[in-house]
Amino acid sequence: MAWPAGFRRGTLISQFSHHHVVVFLLTFFSYSLLHASRKTFSNVKVSISRQWTPTAFNKSAELPVEIWSSNRLFPSAEEATLFLGTLDTIFLFSYAVGLFISGIVGDRLNLRGFLSFGMCSSALVVFVFGTLTEWLHFYNKWFYCSLWIVNGLLQSTGWPCVVAVMGNWFGKAGRGVIFGLWSACASVGNILGAFLASSVLQYGYEYAFLVTASVQFAGGIVIFFGLLVSPEEIAGLPGVEAEDTLEEDSHRPLINGAEDEDECEPGYSVQAGDAAVTQVKAISFSQACCLPGVILYSLAYACLKLVNYSFFFWLPFYLSNNFEWKEAEADQLSIWYDVGGIIGGTLQGFISDLLQKRAPVLALSLLLATGALVGYSRSPDDKSVNALLMAVTGFFIGGPSNMISSAISADLGRQELVRGSSEALATVTGIIDGTGSVGAAVGQFLVSLIQDKLGWMWVFYFFILMTGCTIAFISPLIVREVGHLVQRRQARTLND
Repeated sequence: MAWPAGFRRGTLISQFSHHHVVVFLLTFFSYSLLHASRKTFSNVKVSISRQWTPTAFNKSAELPVEIWSSNRLFPSAEEATLFLGTLDTIFLFSYAVGLFISGIVGDRLNLRGFLSFGMCSSALVVFVFGTLTEWLHFYNKWFYCSLWIVNGLLQSTGWPCVVAVMGNWFGKAGRGVIFGLWSACASVGNILGAFLASSVLQYGYEYAFLVTASVQFAGGIVIFFGLLVSPEEIAGLPGVEAEDTLEEDSHRPLINGAEDEDECEPGYSVQAGDAAVTQVKAISFSQACCLPGVILYSLAYACLKLVNYSFFFWLPFYLSNNFEWKEAEADQLSIWYDVGGIIGGTLQGFISDLLQKRAPVLALSLLLATGALVGYSRSPDDKSVNALLMAVTGFFIGGPSNMISSAISADLGRQELVRGSSEALATVTGIIDGTGSVGAAVGQFLVSLIQDKLGWMWVFYFFILMTGCTIAFISPLIVREVGHLVQRRQARTLND
């Protein structure tokens, strides 16, 4: 097993400046704040459900029972729960559509301004949805749906922008471990959102939305004034294209793409000896889809994100209803799934750097994830055991999900067919994450339907099926990657 060049020479850390650290932290926490506000909704579902249904003991509305009953949204908690699942689906569908658009727009506009606009605007929508409507005692299903559609579109500006900025600053040397650690931003956001929501939930769910929206808005202002989108903005710092040319034997997890050049013809980089004549032109949507590996990884991510986001949206609700634990306790316990995802993404990214291949690492993790899902579905009514099984499940599901959405997206957006065109990064990321969000959106509706008709155990069977589908989509990539590894080793042997 070859040790990656960046690790072998001990230059992986030394080649980074303080600007790299600042970019890492700013992009990390910007997306963490987006996820924190998104997580708030799932953390307060029980409180919202109680608020939207009539009950003689509902004192949180501070209205007479007869007035509240005449203006109720739903006659029962079951219908309120179904509507909450519908809101999740609406959000994810609009988020998916927004990702396809945001990736293209992000490659054509200033990434810093686009990201800041999305963060601040989304924060205002979240404030209106969860706080202002409750303060005014204004409850309307269509208004809620409209706000959540807009929120999905605005939140979609985040991921393509931050992945593109990270791809501009960090080359492929050690990309697996760097992006694996960085992709923990979503899990950290979930943890942050859970803590913020549980800390103020006793005062009313509207304050949970208020706190997270305020923090996110402030983060958007910081991004606008502090984020540098590429090393070219700093005199004396080389871009990642220059760095990657020095790493010829470095990690190449995807197929070379040379054999597909006549078929796809992106025409963004013309190689002439050691020099490259680059046309500064943003890649089109169809050309991005034509890049090797994009479609298969997109379909795989659609299945995997369905499972990952089902835990994201429904885990606190599941713990509260299935085990009858307090909502604040369920919110805090759900953090362990994200802890497992953080460790899994970082460790699996590091292993994929050492192996110089991504797909085999993903497949092995997902095979083990099926066993973890079976184990967690049979968790006893014990918080410690449940937290342990939850962390293991997050390790084997959240880890691969983080890798596909970050390191692999950056690999695909910077493969040789588009070398010299950084304008491909956000578009490719938008396609992969957008397709994943379509799968996640369908999944949220199916989860609520399966749970209502068959129970939670069948929901876990559904998760196992989707994990198997993810492995099936990755399998051709494993064969391709192993084949190219064998070819490169044979070529080295002949050269020696």
